[in-house]
Amino acid sequence: MRKKVRIYGTLGPACAERGTLEKMILEGMGGVRLNLSHTLLEDASELIEAYRDASKACAAEPELLIDMQGPELRIGALEEPMLLEEGAQIAAHSLCLPQEVSAVLDALPLGAELLLDDGKLLLVKAASMHLRVVRGGVLESRKSAALPGVEIKTPAMTESDIINIKKASSFGVSAVMQPFVRGKDDLLAVRAALDSAGLEQVRLLAKIESLEGIAALPEIIPCCDEIVIARGDLGNAMKLWELPAAQKRISRACRESDRDFMVVTQMLDSMMHRAVPTRAEVSDIFNAVLDGAASVMVTGETASGEYPVQAIGYLASTVREAELFIEG
Repeated sequence: MRKKVRIYGTLGPACAERGTLEKMILEGMGGVRLNLSHTLLEDASELIEAYRDASKACAAEPELLIDMQGPELRIGALEEPMLLEEGAQIAAHSLCLPQEVSAVLDALPLGAELLLDDGKLLLVKAASMHLRVVRGGVLESRKSAALPGVEIKTPAMTESDIINIKKASSFGVSAVMQPFVRGKDDLLAVRAALDSAGLEQVRLLAKIESLEGIAALPEIIPCCDEIVIARGDLGNAMKLWELPAAQKRISRACRESDRDFMVVTQMLDSMMHRAVPTRAEVSDIFNAVLDGAASVMVTGETASGEYPVQAIGYLASTVREAELFIEG
């Protein structure tokens, strides 16, 4: 008999109160993700404590997934958010780009693209280390930076990741999500760090967010406990209309290998500011379950959205309806 699909939310300011977390758990949330791309585990101790207290009050078993920094490239700290206006030309150094990105960008031809903040912002190289804004908006500190079609080699783990793994046991971490997995070596490095910290029982989830990760799926799948189809950056790595087919191929590979997989990113994005999702969003969730997803997760919807409890409610209700449909 098929296992029940697990429902995950993401911790953040919007659900920092114990009462809010209790409501989310009662709506069906079975675990939470903590995004550590900007912070250390110990800096989120109050959030984690609130979640544990809420779980205890609801007689639920707390499950805490930490999403590490990994090899993802991010801009540095800006003095203040930057407004990038469409058509404007700016110096690349003003964006606080990672050194690795700046070095590669300098060698690329004019017209090369730079994506920032999960692709929300698009710039193109207009002159030597000067960029023209094609798709503008507000850029904040520590947002992702990517050069489409260009693979930049970086270590599997940052110093912060290593610190967080060493602290994981004391915070009750039950799973580690490794971003931008490029091959089995990334996962073996994380597993070795977990084993050294006495965390052999902690599950390892591999986030597929690049073409390199898709190509390496046959060697990645056996080295993790669950595959995460992370559609945000994966959508930056290809034409957006190609993303659904990529998701289907990854889902199929997991089913054929009897490996659990999770579907994430913008599942209920409209609920950042609306109490009711779109019809397309609930269909997306329903179809993910029909494809065999072992778990689904919302991110910003609960971390910083205006309706975290309602988002979990719609996510859980749609999942349960899909399960009833499968059962016939």
